[in-house]
This record gives sequence, C-alpha cells and structure tokens, in this order.
Amino acid sequence: MLLKVDVTFGAVLAVLLVVAAVVAAVAHLGRSREIVVAGARAAAQLAAVSAVIGWVVHALPALFGFILLMYAVAVRTAGRRITRNGTWWWVALPIGAGVFPVVGALLLTGLVPLKGIALVPVTGILIGGALTATVLAGRRALDELRQRNGEVEAGLALGLYERDARLEVARKPAADALLPGLDQTRTVGLVTLPGAFVGMLLGGASPLLAGAVQLFVLVALMAVQAVAVAVVLELVARGRLHRDGAGEHGAGPGGGS
Repeated sequence: MLLKVDVTFGAVLAVLLVVAAVVAAVAHLGRSREIVVAGARAAAQLAAVSAVIGWVVHALPALFGFILLMYAVAVRTAGRRITRNGTWWWVALPIGAGVFPVVGALLLTGLVPLKGIALVPVTGILIGGALTATVLAGRRALDELRQRNGEVEAGLALGLYERDARLEVARKPAADALLPGLDQTRTVGLVTLPGAFVGMLLGGASPLLAGAVQLFVLVALMAVQAVAVAVVLELVARGRLHRDGAGEHGAGPGGGS
C-alpha cells in the first residue's frame, strides 16, 4: 500500500492545504478561499465516490448515470469558469463532441470493455481533459476579443464576416489551450510519470503494459482536447458563447454569421 489512511494522513493533507492557501494569500493571488473550498470539496466528493463506486461499476444503468453526472458537472464547472451569463451551457458541445465519440470508438473497437472498472476512469480522464481545454480556450479567446476589439472592427471594415473577424483574433490564443497536453505528452517518461502509468505499476502491472495504457490515454486526450478547442473557438466566433458587455462587437446570443 502506497499510503496509510490514518490521522497522520489527514494532518498532512490539512497542512498542505493551509500552506497552499497561505501562499496564495501572501502573494496576493486572490485564490485562497477557492483553494480551501476546492480541497474540502475534493475530500467530500472522493469520499462519496469511494462509497458508491463498487456498486456503480457492477450495474450498467448506474454506470451510465454516473458518467452523465461527471459530464454534467464538467459542463457546469467549465461554463461558469468561462462566463457568468446564460450562454455558459454551450460548453456542453465542446466537451461532449470531444469525449463521447472517442469513448464510443473505444467501446466499439473493444479497446475499453463495457465494464465500470475500466470505463469510469477512462471516461473521467477524457472528460477532465476536455474540461481543462475548454476552459483555457474559452477564457483566452474571450479575453483576447475584449482586448483587441479594435482589430475585429477593422476586419469588419475590410469586409470580413463577423465570425471570420473574430477567428482572426481568437484562433491563436484559443489554440494555446492545447499546450499543456502537448507538453505532457512530449515529456512523458522523462519529466512526468502520469497517474495511469503509476497506478498500473502500483497495481502490479508490467512496465510495458503500464506504458502502453498511458500512451493510449495521452493520445486519446490529445484527440479529445483538439476537438474541444475547435468547437469552443467556433462557438466564441459565432457569438454563441460570450460575456455580456465584453466589447466583442455585439457578441450576443444571436451574434456571428
């Protein structure tokens, strides 16, 4: 066993959480409260999942319900991180478009069996990757449109469609959302040893099998994130996903071409 879950375990976790919050406060990062809340939520959520996961993985209806719950939470989290207005729910498209076709292909080819013990972690990893890419792409695209609104106006004056003018400004910043995944894939085994690899080794799998599974996860993640970024960029360019008063040349719910 890697960790002993006892009083020492809880004490060390609490100290690390306090250190993270204090450092954020001292450095005026403005995230101290969020750090504490995130840590507390993680503890509660993992405790709840640990209590029900044994039942979920053995019942197909419960399995699919749990996956839909993961998806719904990811949509809500990503959407509210990008915008506070009523357009946040549009992020259901980039996350779903990235994750579900890949998961479907993995099930149809038999690479991932229709069993909760395999499907839940794989789907969870892919949803998490799509969430991160969607948030980064959406936030960066909308921030850039706000800061460079004059360039959008100039493009419109030159005869570009509104969608195309926004794409010219937002495409590169949104594409940067792929960099964390690319860097993780490029440095795997040299700088980082991701969770799937380490988990399989600790579970007794051979290094070769652990490496193959990790490679599979990383490549699937790149596919999911590429789709998610492309879709969220399109939503921003068409004004479906926007921030009220962000100065994106009328980028309201019906904006774009």
